[in-house]
Amino acid sequence: MAKAKTQYTCNDCGSLSPKWTGQCIDCGSWNSLTEVALTQAPKGRWQGYAGTQETTVQSLPQITAKASTRLSTGIDELDRVLGGGLVEGSVVLIGGDPGIGKSTLLLQALSNLPDPTLALYVTGEESLQQVSLRAQRLGVGKMPLKLLAETQVESIIALALVQKPRVMVIDSVQTIFTQTLQSAPGSVSQVREGAALLVRLAKQSGISLYLVGHVNKDGAIAGPRVLEHMVDTVLYFEGEKDSRFRVVRAIKNRFGAVNELGIFAMTDKGLRGVSNPSAIFLSRSHHPAPGTVVMVSWEGSRPLLIEIQALVDESHGIPRRVTVGYDHNRLALLLAVLNRHGGLAMHQMDVFLNVVGGVKIVETGADLAILAAVLSSFRNVAIDNAIAFFGEIGLGGELRPVPGGQERILEAVKHGFKRLIVPHANAPRSKIEGVEVYAVNSVSEAFSRIY
Repeated sequence: MAKAKTQYTCNDCGSLSPKWTGQCIDCGSWNSLTEVALTQAPKGRWQGYAGTQETTVQSLPQITAKASTRLSTGIDELDRVLGGGLVEGSVVLIGGDPGIGKSTLLLQALSNLPDPTLALYVTGEESLQQVSLRAQRLGVGKMPLKLLAETQVESIIALALVQKPRVMVIDSVQTIFTQTLQSAPGSVSQVREGAALLVRLAKQSGISLYLVGHVNKDGAIAGPRVLEHMVDTVLYFEGEKDSRFRVVRAIKNRFGAVNELGIFAMTDKGLRGVSNPSAIFLSRSHHPAPGTVVMVSWEGSRPLLIEIQALVDESHGIPRRVTVGYDHNRLALLLAVLNRHGGLAMHQMDVFLNVVGGVKIVETGADLAILAAVLSSFRNVAIDNAIAFFGEIGLGGELRPVPGGQERILEAVKHGFKRLIVPHANAPRSKIEGVEVYAVNSVSEAFSRIY
């Protein structure tokens, strides 16, 4: 068998080179050349992946759209993040820190399938004995789950075509390699080419595929960014190592909502879904404390009650802006609005912000709650425990509406809140029993309603 030819391409400028060099001769960047395989086109007509499919041009009315059938994973929170379950032929990329629970969650998901014999777990980092020990710890050691210890992608595809599983897990994509490249497993070229072959297998055979990916020091999935564009769904595992709770967030989903959250609790029997996640993030004491408020966030397709803490202290040097679970640039913007339209100057104060529970807030509906927490800490006056907030703040000090206003209010009422301060455009059309809603138009009007 003739050896496949390779060449090297620059990640910065895209120039080609027949061999590896430390510096690109075109753009001058260092260590930017990656190996790629040269595929020779077949003579005559182009053919499909299996060599039997012919490409034809069809008009849109000729194509019959079939309803996508979803396969439940048996884990409600994972089904929620996926958009209702696995779609046939879909490719899901799961990334997270080492030891956060990626392999545990996927092993549980395969064991909860209606027929575990239709699942194939491919491990490249652990031996079969190690996977078996984990399965016994999770209480699924007697499930007829098929295991495979292999790292060569051509062998994995050949066995998958013979076994014909319905769901397959590759743990992890950084360990697989293709024999057409000479670079080591885990390199950019190996991750890209190996994932491309697996994605092509899933689309042709209808196998639902899980790819486990490592993350770098910045929290992004290691390897080329093109890997996220090749797959259908990208999930990120989040959570503090000293916390028993884990959050799975959908960054990309072709078959469901993005920024959907799945909340899990790590136990000695594996990960368990949390049915009432708002209760996790509400750890307030019976006595209100200055700088502590509750906001109603909108994550994916459901509202969540999240506690926000702020600490404002006199600065003894350059004022600091420290945030945990929130964008510090957004905090600086809100403090500028507070200075201009709220009459409170923070240029000589240190401001520390913490989102309780390890969750990361990415929506602008937290603006009003954050300024309320900063105001409470600055004045050292606690806000009533029965008040909740949500609303976006503009640069002119106005309150802008946010999506899901009615659902947010109902979620707050369900957890016993008696007062809500919301944007005027999110005011309920009819009175809601058990709660008093204050619809405001500006930051100054909201502050007058707090106390």
